[in-house]
Amino acid sequence: MAVIALTKKNFEQEVLHSKHPVLIDFWAPWCGPCRTMGGVMEELGEELKQVKIAKVNIDEEAELAAAFGILSIPTLVLMEGGEVRKTSVGLRSKRDIVGMF
Repeated sequence: MAVIALTKKNFEQEVLHSKHPVLIDFWAPWCGPCRTMGGVMEELGEELKQVKIAKVNIDEEAELAAAFGILSIPTLVLMEGGEVRKTSVGLRSKRDIVGMF
């Protein structure tokens, strides 16, 4: 699946009503580790067919980031059935991210 740019407007449809687990990457363009992990997220978006990968730019979607209590980036949030299942803060390897499932 392609990586989705998640916003307050499409959150309900893309996450809460998703038939697949959704891995949300909270990031910002000025964050070096976020940019590094962005490449990994793109790879996972192509490789994982049963997981939806979404990205939230915290500068543009501050309200959404606040709703999740995001204090540090990059932060990954795995949601399933509209509920948070796992959270990971900081730069992670591809193997670590896949291990979240």
